[in-house]
Amino acid sequence: MAMDWAKLLSTKRLGQENTPGRKDDRSEFQRDFDRLIFSAAFRRLQNKTQVFPLPGSIFVHNRLTHSLEVSSVGRSLGNDVSKILLQRHPALRGSLLSEMGNIVSAACLAHDLGNPPFGHSGENAIRAYFREGVGQRFQTYICPETSDGIGNSEWSDLIHFEGNANAFRLLTHHFKGRRKGGFVMTYSTLASIVKYPYSSSLAGAKGKFGFFEAEKADYSKIADELGILRRETGNGAVCYARHPLVYLVEAADDICYEIMDIEDAHKLKILSTEETTALLLAFFDSERQKLIKRRLSELDDRNEQIVYLRSIAINSLESECVRVFVENEREILEGNFEGSLIKHVSDLTRTAYEKCVDTALNRIYNARMVVDIEIAGYKVITELLDLMMEAVTNSNKTYSRILINRVSTQYEILAPTLYERTMAVLDYISGMTDIFALDLYRKLNGMSLATV
Repeated sequence: MAMDWAKLLSTKRLGQENTPGRKDDRSEFQRDFDRLIFSAAFRRLQNKTQVFPLPGSIFVHNRLTHSLEVSSVGRSLGNDVSKILLQRHPALRGSLLSEMGNIVSAACLAHDLGNPPFGHSGENAIRAYFREGVGQRFQTYICPETSDGIGNSEWSDLIHFEGNANAFRLLTHHFKGRRKGGFVMTYSTLASIVKYPYSSSLAGAKGKFGFFEAEKADYSKIADELGILRRETGNGAVCYARHPLVYLVEAADDICYEIMDIEDAHKLKILSTEETTALLLAFFDSERQKLIKRRLSELDDRNEQIVYLRSIAINSLESECVRVFVENEREILEGNFEGSLIKHVSDLTRTAYEKCVDTALNRIYNARMVVDIEIAGYKVITELLDLMMEAVTNSNKTYSRILINRVSTQYEILAPTLYERTMAVLDYISGMTDIFALDLYRKLNGMSLATV
């Protein structure tokens, strides 16, 4: 049994299933893109760490610039794949397959919306707080105000907290004062951001999953409507095959993440020009390298040389991922394709990419400026979590009331269950920018009296 393109691509919107689309020059998926671009959640990404500390004298990528670049690469991937598939399947001409680039582009724009402050260290700090920190006590805690505790599947959400699942929550959750269905995105765009289409009980050692218990029903509704294949797990957990466009969103992210980190490391002089040049030239065979070196000799500025190499390396990876996708279309639609697209590119491309990954792991992500951000992020996130969890479980205390009163009313801090209160705390903290979180931390610790 295979999934069907005609069903997988739908303009139906979560929360407005029976409302006809507006008649203007934009497609429904372009409207998804525009809703994201103009959202407060997207703007906040400009003050969220990608890898390196937010810029001083040298500008490096933040979550917003990264998301824009991923969206650009994703649009190219989607457009190139759709052209080939429309030639292969003439019966689909005139269908939504031609909108593939717009769907992937919008999904790429949204893929990092759920990431907390301080990059991946923010995710790690939230997981660690509940798994091994002070937050462990809430596993067996009965809240006197709600008269309940946190169930096993709900606890799994907390100890495996995942930015991807949080992005799906942000886009679909009915926050107070917001329309039912969250951003009211199309089913296809929403399905395209869920890299791990199963609940946290199946997260395993890597801790990856696609949706919290609170949004499990929403994902099932979307997946069943689109005809995404459901997998049997034996323990009743919700698990599906990936929506095919997830592979393109993932590829765009993988391409930009590694290649742009290499460029940023060069700007910050973590990598020399010679090292960076060698890494990026490795994507090409010897004959192509001769032509590239000739072009490099015409550029006097070293940074411009790296920019040129970065652009053609991205183009090479994009072309390879398109080839892998269309060659494996049947396996992808049957839910049998294993791994990411990049894992199946040519030996030359994969070897060059893996060399970039190894360099990033050994030289970039362990750089002092990156580690310092991780340390600070752990401290800030842990402290804020502890204060807010104490407040929502003892809201009658004077200090708790002060804290709760400064939280936006869109977050249901005093929801009727402990799990909902905990998720509201995570919504509040994960929505912060690095700067806001740090300022609040300082304020609550008496280090600053300035207004946030």
